[in-house]
Amino acid sequence: MIVDSAAYRHGERVPVDCAAHDFAALRASVADTENGQGFVWVGLYKPSQRELAEVAEAFGLHPLAVEDALSAHQRPKLERYDDSLFLVLKTLWYVDAEDAVETGEVNVFVGDDFVVTVRHGRGSELATARQTLEAHQQVLNHGPSSVVYAVADRVVDGYLRVVGDLQVDVDEVETSVFSPRRTDDSMRIYTLKREIAETRRAVMPLREPMRRFSTGAVTGISEEAGPFFRDVLDHLNQAAEAVDNLDALLSTAFDASVARIQVQQNDDMRKISAGAALVVVPTLIAGVYGMNFTHMPELSWTYGYPFALLLMLGTSFGLWVFFKRSGWL
Repeated sequence: MIVDSAAYRHGERVPVDCAAHDFAALRASVADTENGQGFVWVGLYKPSQRELAEVAEAFGLHPLAVEDALSAHQRPKLERYDDSLFLVLKTLWYVDAEDAVETGEVNVFVGDDFVVTVRHGRGSELATARQTLEAHQQVLNHGPSSVVYAVADRVVDGYLRVVGDLQVDVDEVETSVFSPRRTDDSMRIYTLKREIAETRRAVMPLREPMRRFSTGAVTGISEEAGPFFRDVLDHLNQAAEAVDNLDALLSTAFDASVARIQVQQNDDMRKISAGAALVVVPTLIAGVYGMNFTHMPELSWTYGYPFALLLMLGTSFGLWVFFKRSGWL
């Protein structure tokens, strides 16, 4: 569906007396060369094939790009088709209860006098980005480039929020791994590493398009908007570095968890061995005195039975003291 469509000229939204889907009228309203050409921004959310086909016909969008925007299963990329650009951004949001990073997608078509955004997923809504952009005439005055900046800035800010949430969970895992309690964190570590990998797939491929935008190396993106894209690139690099650090921390935490489990198992085996020794020695003595041979020392001795009991208790106590001092018990 069409979320919003508007015409802009000289950094301001131009009132247009036409329906939201009357794209020809919208483009005509900004084509006045006497007052300077403006641009149209059409925002779509989960459009049907018919709706997207109408937009594609009105703005001359390339069929391959339209197909990508409709399927919404693309990696972040920047492509040029004829006289327009096609930018794909992955949106992210974090579900803390499930330690899960959910993904969406924003597809941006950029022409000389239009921007079409196609959004899939509930993350990174663009209505607030539009309102913020409309409140800053100096930024909006850069034309379609300003919309690309506003969308990219909103998406990258979402990356930073997700990275912050992941940082909290990684800190919890580290605290659990190194706590005195016995915990099994391997499953949660695996889950978080999988979500970090999902975040990396969204962050890393976007760095090159943002770098090209920031240096003015892309035809159709204003060179004067370069400083704004450099700010986005800086935030994107922060997110990328944080993702790498979190992945390394989780790998270290996993190794520490495995090592700790092995130490605990060794400690358990020492305690089991010590406990078995406390039982085996008295059993050995009892076995010797229970063989019932006719000619055995102490069989006819009056104090033979108390002596055997004291011998069992004495050896057991001596072993207990030895194991205790050795740290086995």
